[in-house]
Amino acid sequence: MRRCTTPTAFALAAALAAGCGADRPARSGTDVLAALDRVAESYVQLVLAMGQHDPNYVDAYYGPEAWREEAEATERPLSAIRSTADSLTAELGRLETGREDELVRLRHTYLTRQLAALSAYAGLLQGERLDFDAESGALYDAVAPSHSESHYAAILERLDALLPGEGPLIERLERFRADFVIPRERLDTVFQAAIAEARRRTAEHIALPAGESFTIEYVTDKPWSGYNWYQGGARSLIQLNVEFPITIDRALDLAAHEGYPGHHVYNTLLEARLVEDRGWVEFSVYPLFSPQSLIAEGSANFGVEVAFPGDERIAFERDVLFPLAGLDPDRVEEYYRVHALAAELSYAGNEAARGYLNGEWSAARAIDWLTTYALMSPERARQRIRFFDTYRSYVINYNLGQDLVREYIERRGGTADRPDRRWQEFEALLASPRLPSGLR
Repeated sequence: MRRCTTPTAFALAAALAAGCGADRPARSGTDVLAALDRVAESYVQLVLAMGQHDPNYVDAYYGPEAWREEAEATERPLSAIRSTADSLTAELGRLETGREDELVRLRHTYLTRQLAALSAYAGLLQGERLDFDAESGALYDAVAPSHSESHYAAILERLDALLPGEGPLIERLERFRADFVIPRERLDTVFQAAIAEARRRTAEHIALPAGESFTIEYVTDKPWSGYNWYQGGARSLIQLNVEFPITIDRALDLAAHEGYPGHHVYNTLLEARLVEDRGWVEFSVYPLFSPQSLIAEGSANFGVEVAFPGDERIAFERDVLFPLAGLDPDRVEEYYRVHALAAELSYAGNEAARGYLNGEWSAARAIDWLTTYALMSPERARQRIRFFDTYRSYVINYNLGQDLVREYIERRGGTADRPDRRWQEFEALLASPRLPSGLR
């Protein structure tokens, strides 16, 4: 008989691996909550340990500093990380959570799927290979649909009719977009105005934590256009990549996606509602390559629509952002007719990633696809390949994530014609442990 004692947070993983608790499934509410707390602490430490093997893995952490120091001082082998994650997943499988409230059941599912994704990512770092769809399913709990060339060709035909003139469509689109680039010297002014309005609108519907704030940095030579580095304590560092020209639509997109009601609000609500109010330590760490990212990116993208529905976005840009950028406000509707149609090509980027990461396409072929069917300039297409190389199947989290979040909220009554209900459902999603499979 194995001698099992109540493990500390640091010893729990070893106890589970040895089989302690295997014969004692938690049944009472108190037992379930205590077991979840113990697994959550070990989960956080496993995420920090994984971060020693991949510097991109830990996107944010504001838990006990001693745990970070322990991870840095003792590099755990990937095999040990993976086996411990699998043991914790098995432990969760023995818990009976049917009698708990919805948030506790969601927490149980969250920990289970996050640990499974951690195990899968450890396998990838060990050299295992999954195809694009299997990888996204293992890491992000979702698989993006695939569309044929004819699907994108039909969209290109419609776009071609909107942009008559000489030369290939991509060149005509680039010339059109050039009229709507924010001059570099006006960027900060435009971004600050976009952020202020996004925050004002968000604060009307969501009670933001006292003292929440973020700072902005303008950077270059990154594979992404913007990034929110959450610091804890309701503070973020938001970096915006200004390496390439930024069109006027990106001001609101980035302000809402990275700030309000996007990543900054998502992280502050998780910290306030789940970490501080409930003591759920697993939300003090954010592993990038995990199902949580589809919720984070999808809600951040959909948040633009929530804060600036329909014509309200066009009106704000026409009356405020276009003049601040020195652009002709009379062309705002023309711009958004073209922009909305071009946005329908979003999933073309997934096809490029799928072919490239499956080893079926060379980088050159993927770039050609991106310029042809996603209408990216060659420079932006090469940047996108850098993103694929770094973040792999993460690309699905933006478009598929947005679609899943929108569909989920609309099924619950949060339709465009019911803005208050939309905000209510949006906030509830941000402050919950719900994951992609729970959106369907």
